[in-house]
Amino acid sequence: MKLDLTGKRAIITAGAQGIGRRTAEVFAAAGATVYTCDLDVDALEDAKATIPGLQGVPCDVGDAAAFQDFMDKGIETLGGLDIMVNNAGTAGPTAPVEDVSLEDWTACLTINLTSAFLGTQKAVPALIKSGGGSIVNLSSAAGKFGFPLRSPYSAAKFGIVGFTRTCAMELGPHGIRVNCVQPGPVEGARIDRVIKAKAEAGGISENEMRTKMADVTLMKRFVTAGDIAHQILFICSEAGRNITGQSLSVDAGLEGLA
Repeated sequence: MKLDLTGKRAIITAGAQGIGRRTAEVFAAAGATVYTCDLDVDALEDAKATIPGLQGVPCDVGDAAAFQDFMDKGIETLGGLDIMVNNAGTAGPTAPVEDVSLEDWTACLTINLTSAFLGTQKAVPALIKSGGGSIVNLSSAAGKFGFPLRSPYSAAKFGIVGFTRTCAMELGPHGIRVNCVQPGPVEGARIDRVIKAKAEAGGISENEMRTKMADVTLMKRFVTAGDIAHQILFICSEAGRNITGQSLSVDAGLEGLA
């Protein structure tokens, strides 16, 4: 099955690293023109130099005014919009709920949930003008099972599920599909930082924590950024034209979070 995005215009937030970068790569290979942002200027410049046709600017999605300006510039640069991928996220604090500061709670929800709201809000008029399209929000297995010592992150990712379903109900009549993807632990620098923090909080080694997290999957392994990117490609392509309002797990059969 050929998953073709030829002629499609896509915005992907935080597209210079991890899942965002891999998604930008797969989209570009499928024929889409991609506009992105990232906090890491060096990573962004490297992505733009490496991924054919990729455009973008540095932006902190936690700054509402700057993010809205980014969205306006992206839609203008692309000449419209067909696909919006709200990928930006942050791990947030690792601590018992009673020790989480309001500042850390707010920052985590702002990046993981409010940015998806703002991105969607800006994308919708452009998608309607294009005659329809696709929005993909990044949730997490933490938005399905809960995640001990990560209450802000889990709350945000559960919020993405409800936001996604509601937007799908509102936007279906406009030909706009809205889905979210729920990755399990994804290999890379981000999960390494999470493993380190949880290992320290639990008083065990990082290797023990990594094994513990892999052992709660049916396949006894983590997934890759490519696994997530290809799921996003599928639901944004014509092959996924009747998939909307769904929370799609890509997690090697995760049965809970360690």
